[in-house]
Amino acid sequence: MDAKRFAIGTVVGGVTMFLVGYLIWNIVLDYWNAAFVEAGVARETQLLWVNALSNVLAAALLTFTIERGGPSTIGAGVKIGAIVGFLVWAGVDLSFYANTTIFDLTTIILDPLLAGVWFGIG
Repeated sequence: MDAKRFAIGTVVGGVTMFLVGYLIWNIVLDYWNAAFVEAGVARETQLLWVNALSNVLAAALLTFTIERGGPSTIGAGVKIGAIVGFLVWAGVDLSFYANTTIFDLTTIILDPLLAGVWFGIG
């Protein structure tokens, strides 16, 4: 994999994931108020630069995975992204569920499915 393709994939994916993630988690599902504020663990204001950085890192993971997997079509890339997103988020959510009371069982089932969509688009 050359550095230019990796950088382009990471930047474009990071921006896309930030926008789609904001739409899913903050607007459509309103996780901010529904879970974090009610549980008393939310910051007064979100650190958007940290969210953006986390999306760039996730996009780097996806770019690396897709490049290593060698899919030749957009559909294959979307499929790999969706699988990676689902597996990563399912692991994180199960850990949250096991150790905190922030999320309920419905959330840990729905969250990885939506993360699959998010990573697939990213």
